[in-house]
Formats: sequence, structure tokens, C-alpha cells
Amino acid sequence: MRKSNSLLALLLAAAVGAFVSSSAVAARAITHEDLWLMKRVGAPAVSPDGRWAVFAVLEPSYDEKAQVTDLWLVPTAGDTPPRKLTAYKGRESAPDWSPDSRKIVFAAKRDGDDSEQLYLLDLAGGDAVRLTNLVNGARAPVFAPDGRRIAFVGSSYPGAKDEADNKRIAGERKARKWNARIYDGFPVRNWDRWVEDRKPRAMVLELPAAGAAPGEPRDLFGTSQLVARSGFAGAGGEGGDSLPLEWTPDGAGLVFVASTDRNTAAYQFTSTQLWFVPRDGGEPVRLTNDADSWGQPKFTSDGKRLLATRERNVGKTYVRTELAAFAWSVSQGAPALGEPQSLTTGFDRSVTSFAQLDARRVLLLAEEAGHEKPFVATFDGRSPALAFDVREGVYANLSIASRAGVVLANFESATQTPQVVRIDLANKAHRVLAAFDAEKLRELDLPKLREFWFTSARGRRIHNFLLVPPNFDPTKKYPLFVVIHGGPHSQWRDQWVLRWNYHLLGAPGYVVLLTNYTGSTGFGEAFAQGVQGDPLASAGEELNQAADVAIRDNAFIDASRTCAGGASYGGHLSNWLQATTTRYRCLVSHAGLINLESQWATSDTIYSREINNGGPVWEQGPVWREQNPIRRAAAFSTPTLVTVGEQDFRVPLNNSLEYWSVLQRRQIPSRLIVFPEENHWVLKGENSRLFFTELHAWLAKWLGSAPTASQSRP
Repeated sequence: MRKSNSLLALLLAAAVGAFVSSSAVAARAITHEDLWLMKRVGAPAVSPDGRWAVFAVLEPSYDEKAQVTDLWLVPTAGDTPPRKLTAYKGRESAPDWSPDSRKIVFAAKRDGDDSEQLYLLDLAGGDAVRLTNLVNGARAPVFAPDGRRIAFVGSSYPGAKDEADNKRIAGERKARKWNARIYDGFPVRNWDRWVEDRKPRAMVLELPAAGAAPGEPRDLFGTSQLVARSGFAGAGGEGGDSLPLEWTPDGAGLVFVASTDRNTAAYQFTSTQLWFVPRDGGEPVRLTNDADSWGQPKFTSDGKRLLATRERNVGKTYVRTELAAFAWSVSQGAPALGEPQSLTTGFDRSVTSFAQLDARRVLLLAEEAGHEKPFVATFDGRSPALAFDVREGVYANLSIASRAGVVLANFESATQTPQVVRIDLANKAHRVLAAFDAEKLRELDLPKLREFWFTSARGRRIHNFLLVPPNFDPTKKYPLFVVIHGGPHSQWRDQWVLRWNYHLLGAPGYVVLLTNYTGSTGFGEAFAQGVQGDPLASAGEELNQAADVAIRDNAFIDASRTCAGGASYGGHLSNWLQATTTRYRCLVSHAGLINLESQWATSDTIYSREINNGGPVWEQGPVWREQNPIRRAAAFSTPTLVTVGEQDFRVPLNNSLEYWSVLQRRQIPSRLIVFPEENHWVLKGENSRLFFTELHAWLAKWLGSAPTASQSRP
């Protein structure tokens, strides 16, 4: 017995020792490989009966051709883990449920597809059945209420009456010997694409009987006057190729979102309106008729109301997104809307997504101070109330089965990759239904974001996040990297970021400061509008003040070793800091303007910049002269890393080249990196890895080793 007990003791000691040894291993800093190769979870779509959720998961790779996006299925009861539904090369997206919760339609680009097509998957078993074979592709499918039809978005060439015409025109264009783009109106570019003359179409496909081949989809717009208008476009910004579709409750037609004034974007704010088209096609009927922009149409479950978002046209470059409800009626086949009733009166936040909870309530998400939180709106006109506070992370992409009382969303934070969760409003919490890469996350030292506020010199309350580096030791001194968000109408959020991941930025040993300067969203409409007429000066002051406060209140920050940088509007502000201060040892500018005038003249959007700067450029108002960094080039002295995507049409390459020329002319240490295949963002894996490598090398060159022993502490 003694021998047996001794052996048991030895085994227990060994086990305990192994556990202690394992748990004592310090978590490590995140690498680019960690970040890039983690799975990326898409928005959930809950089944009408509330039992299931389907969502897309991207399995990334540094080789783009090896990346796949498959659909996954998970029970909303949370009693079993998710399972993969599809396993094909290519990408799959936009799943929608049949009314009986037995089938899923989705868009996919599979082997042999030149563009996305529609596929139908029966959960009872079998492979997905291909439904379309359109030369211009098919996307965004939506089941009809009776489950017998599917509406989706297609595209047609000018003058094409049917699919045969589209195929003929596509063939002619492929065979033509000349190559040119010809325009008679604005805009001509959008982000990284030249605007083409193909226009979005609402299409309907009758589902075949079991075993029968799918029929030909029907173009509901045909040769209507709507699509013949020079200003016709869908929603989705100046690209105008998205066309949000919503079946009417009786299945007699579709409500959709479209613009008829996109061609006026050079000299006024454009709008998107709500329209109706019968399911058999015909001339669309305009449902709203004002200068505002309407979007995201959704019918209530009883079919008596149409909900939609609204952005009022008040001559500002930013307005909050409201939620409104219309009474819906049909008389002799003709639909009619009542006067819009605001469901967000007195709510000074922008609605990001929404879904009906029950007969009395709508759940909506809105940004607030670095988070995205759930609010409850009612049909009686009261201001929305916070459902429960969110002190960590963000929710996004609501999906609700109202009859079953099931509320789903995505959730993520700066330390947690996106998950699919079920929200429990009664208990003010959520349950995770699907999460990936948990083991990988446990290996990493990912400190939580710290929040602080200060009052700016102009009396504004400014919100900030501070991130300490991995293996943080408060007795040491760390350099500070001030990272500036783009937009300006966005915000630093407590979320998992791929492009400028907070933890990867700070991984070599930097404290990262994230400031929500004037112009940021989530702090009220007036705060976001604060950059109008003052695009750079106040925000630049606030960035410097944020650094002062962070240094004052955190003894572990080395005030003598600071750098700043950002992308897009963050790049604009980085260039403004170049022109107005010498406090930073180095700067980083990605896709940043250096010249207000040349960006206005070459960007894909111009009118909003004119309004922001107080008038057209030729009037040379104060902003054009006083807040244009290139006019202050004589003061430039800070070493700068300049990076840009050659296919960026929002902040075109010429601005980065102008900046580079000035830096070289003034003999300022600088480095230029041009990514020929990238657009406004660096999205390809190997290019992203190079960007972070170069960024870290640049910071190391000017900030020195990190951290250093503190001189102010024992």
C-alpha cells in the first residue's frame, strides 16, 4: 500500500507540476499571422421559427485563391456547436431562409462561375441546387412570403431587354478592339472602381417543382422610365449597385431603395427613395418623395407598418440615421404609405441596424462612446431607451425571429474576435452560440482597452481609449503611438480590427492612444458636425491634448518618445500635425490628403468636401487657405512614412505623391510605399504583413528600444 501511495503521490505531483508549468507560461504578443489567419464570422440570419441561425465564415489565407467562405448552421438553443453546411471553393454570402425554415438560398461564386449566382440548399439533405446562370450574376436573394419565389438583385446593360440581350452585349464588349470609358455626368469613380453603365435590377425567380430545372428569372424593371433616367442608381453610396429588396406582406410586389439623382452629385446632396414594383414587373411607383435618404425597408410581422431608416437632408455633411414607421395600405392593387412617424424622436444617436421585437417594440443598435449598444424603441413615439449598458465590446447585425422571441447578433471586442450570440434582454446579457479561434486567443497577451475622457480647450468632452502593450510592466517607460481614426464620421470602438489592429500596432512595446476627436460618431449629431467649417484644426488640437492627458496621468508613458499616424481622414490629420507641431518624433500617413484642392478635384466625391470647407474651391474661403497642409510646407520637419494604394479613388495617389515630393524637396527623412493592387485599404494578406513590418520598423527607427527602465521609479 505504501508503495502504491507513493506512486500516486508522485503522479499527482507530476500532474500539478505540469499544470503549474503550463499556466506559468506567459501569453505572447500577437503576430500578423495570428491576426490574419483567424476565422472571420459574418452576420447571422435567424430562421423564421427561431430554431436555427445560418452565417458565413471566411477561412483566410495569405494566398487569396486558397481563401474560402462557407455557410455554417447553429441551433439558437445553444445546446450543440455549429456545423459547416457547405464546403466549396470560393465565397458564399447573403443567406436567406424560406418561410417554413427548411431551405436556405444564398449567393456563391463556385468553380466555373464568372460571377456570383444563386443556390438553394434543402436542410433535409443533398447538395445545393444552382438556380441562376446570368451573365451579370445574381446577389442578395430574398424569399417571398409564400416560399414559392425568390427576389434578388441582378444587373443589366443599357438597352438590354432580357438575358439574351445582356449576353449579346457582354460578348460584343469583350470582342471590341477599342478600350475607353466615356461619361456625360458625375460621378465617374467609386472607391476603387470606375462607375460602369450596368445598372441594378430587381428580379424574381419562380422556384421549380421538385426535380424540375429552374426557370428564367424575370426582370421587374424591364424598359421602365425609372431605369432610363440618367440619375438612376441603387443604394450603397456613389457606387449605386446595391438595391435593398423587401417583399410586401401579401407577396404582390417588392419595396426597394433607389436614387434618381445620382448624376447631380457634383453640385448637391443626392437622395435615395423607397419604391414599389409589382412581382410581375412594370413601372415602379415612388413611395417617398422628399430630399431625404431612405433605406433598410422592413415590414412589421402584422404587415401593417413599413419601417425604414431616414437621413434628413439639412445641408450638413453628417446627419444621424433615424428610424421611422409608415402605415401601409393597398387599395385596388396600389400601395400607399401614411405619413412617416419617427421612432427615434429625441434620440441623438445613429441607428446602425434594427429588427422588430414584438407588436409594441423595435430593437435597434446604435454607436455610443466607443461601443455599439442595444436600445428599445416603441411605436408610441417615445424616445428609445437603453436595453442594457455595454461597457465592453460592440454588438452588430441584429437578426430577430419576433414570433419566437429569439434575438441574435454579432458580438466582438478588442480582445475577442466576432461571435454569433443570442441576446437575453431580460437578463441583460448574451449567450455565445458560435465562436472560433478561442485556443489561439488564449495564447495571446491582449490587454483590455482603458477608457478616459477630458475636456478640450474648446470645451468639448473628448473620449479616448488607451492600450498598454503585451507583458506590460508599469515600472517601465514605454513610447506612445497616437493612432488617428478615419472618417471623420466614424469612431474608435472596442472591437476586433483587422486593418489597424490595436494590439498588433502596440505589439513591439508601444502604448497606443485612440482618440475620438470632433467629427466622430457616437457622441451626438452636433459633435459629428463639428468638423464642418473646421475640418482639421480643432481635431488636431484635441489629438495633442489627448497625448498630454495620457502622458500626465500615466507615468509609464515616455513623453520624449511619441509618434502619430493614421489612415484616410486619420492620414489627413497626420499631415495636419506635420504642418502644425514638432512634438512627434515621426509620423505615419496612409491615404492622407496633403492638398485640399487637389483631393477635391480628383476624388470620387466632391460636393460634401465643398460644404465641409465652406464653399467651392475657386472662392478660396478661409478653410481652403488656412487648413490646407501643403500651404504650410515651410514648417514641415517631422520624418514621415507615406503609404498609399494605387487603386484608391477616394484619396487618390496624387496626394501621397505631392506629400512625398514636398518631403523630399525639404530633405526630410521619409519613406514612400505604393501598393499597386490595393485600394483605400491594404486588404491583401502579404501586403498587409509588409505594411505592419514597415510600420514597426519605422517606429523602432525613431522611438528606439521599447520599453526602457523607468527613471522616475525605483
